[in-house]
Amino acid sequence: GADGEPDEAWCPYKVGADGARLCFRTPARGFQCAPRGCRAHRSAGGALVANVLRNGSVLLQWGLRHWGAPRPSAASLRGFALNCSWDGTYTRFPCDSVELGAACRDYLLAEAHGSVRYRLCLQPRSAPPRPAPPAQCVEFRVEPAAMRDIVVAMTAVGGSICVMLVFICLLVAYITENLMSPAVAR
Repeated sequence: GADGEPDEAWCPYKVGADGARLCFRTPARGFQCAPRGCRAHRSAGGALVANVLRNGSVLLQWGLRHWGAPRPSAASLRGFALNCSWDGTYTRFPCDSVELGAACRDYLLAEAHGSVRYRLCLQPRSAPPRPAPPAQCVEFRVEPAAMRDIVVAMTAVGGSICVMLVFICLLVAYITENLMSPAVAR
């Protein structure tokens, strides 16, 4: 890459929950967070960015040039460790820890919970004797996009029910007025 980073086609990673399985993903090169469908959250050092998408997924992106001192060099870099936690109503839950290869510069969290606060920390792993650089952490909250859709659907259904109730009331009034009145008159 332009800042001395490798341009490999695949990102190998291992998820802590099923650590025996090695997975590969293609990097999302050139991804830009569009203001209408995405919100970007940066770590304090600026090396890690969490792109929170409207569909509930989060694309993490990072680069080495923005890392604090000591900055990891591409030659000594052995990979990255991604740790995650989120705040529930009463307690903090750990997410799966992920080990990423040295060529990885992004990672996709496919399904994030809405309305909870996430904290993700990315730690470069360097070969000895180089010291490990500090972790870059980012915090964000995923908007419950599905909740907005549910409210719209419930409003539409509620409106339809109200219209049906009005028609039923009018029908009952019509039946009462036109069919019952002649029987009372006899």
